[in-house]
Amino acid sequence: MAPTPPIPALEPAFDVEARLGPLEDHGMTRAGHRRVIPVAGGTITGQIEGTLLAGGADWQVVRADGSIEINGHYSARTNEGELLLIHSVGVRSGAPAVLEALLHGEQVDPSEYYFRTAVTIETSASRLREFEASLYVTSCVREADAVRYTAYRVT
Repeated sequence: MAPTPPIPALEPAFDVEARLGPLEDHGMTRAGHRRVIPVAGGTITGQIEGTLLAGGADWQVVRADGSIEINGHYSARTNEGELLLIHSVGVRSGAPAVLEALLHGEQVDPSEYYFRTAVTIETSASRLREFEASLYVTSCVREADAVRYTAYRVT
């Protein structure tokens, strides 16, 4: 009999608060309705402590139903000075009125929409290599000028 694959579990790992710049609406491209939201800074706390660096962004494609495909790339510097590259891929979906409210910066209860991503980390810091060897899933909250999420390591 073949061995049974392990059942994954989730372990809280770190929290991120990303401050965002103004939305850049690129309109309809060959990929679809493209938007870019710059990362202006922020924090990472928990098993990793540090600051998000300005210069990253979330490249989005808005689907026909208004749902958003998330593809974020941004960097962080730990309190010890080590650099991390963070890649976040996911989706934000919900009722059209809820998605429209979020687009206009209105406060919406996170239970009213679905906003989840899968996160991977890249680093040259040997102390942080364990973070490269894992996949993280997040549960996110969109605010007027920020995104907050908790990242859970998938065991």
